[in-house]
Amino acid sequence: MLLADIGNSRVHIYNGDEVVHLSHQEAIEQYGNQELKYITVKHQLKEQLKSLEKWENISELMQLEGQYSTMGIDRKALCLSHKSGIFVSAGSAITVDVVEKGRYLGGFLLPGLRAYIDAYASISPALKTELNPQVSLNELAKTTQDAISFGIIASIKTLIEKYQANRQLYITGGDGKLISQFFPNAIFDETLIFQGMRNAIRKERINV
Repeated sequence: MLLADIGNSRVHIYNGDEVVHLSHQEAIEQYGNQELKYITVKHQLKEQLKSLEKWENISELMQLEGQYSTMGIDRKALCLSHKSGIFVSAGSAITVDVVEKGRYLGGFLLPGLRAYIDAYASISPALKTELNPQVSLNELAKTTQDAISFGIIASIKTLIEKYQANRQLYITGGDGKLISQFFPNAIFDETLIFQGMRNAIRKERINV
């Protein structure tokens, strides 16, 4: 079963073995004639996606007890991957959500790593730099790059840990692997959203 998570800038397709990352047009050209189930937050593509007869929108199956009305489909799918845990998706934004025994308890959103870096550069040209993924959080920084990197990573880490308690931490997303290295017990898995989609499909089949 081909599954797709259609985001604002990319399409992520899972074939059961690996996740392929494509532009919207590339995905349609390469997979348009194959059976595929998808979720999407890209409303501008709605009509074009409807024209693909073998593609099925299963966004309505992403139902999470305790969810709020404007919660993103991809976040719901991520939270459906496991019954309990704290779920982080690190992409253009960083979303953090807490689920306990299948019930959504709430969450929060942070800027993505790129947005943090760009925000510093907008303050002053002297603060224009790139993130140092090897920055140490055990000692204060002594360079501008490390000071910025420390501020970004430490603030994200501290806030997530505040709500982690004894919950398992699951991380996905383009910057997920980088962020996961700062959490000793984190599980990084780029298939989490697709696991949630599969769980929702199974539940629907049982209820039919």
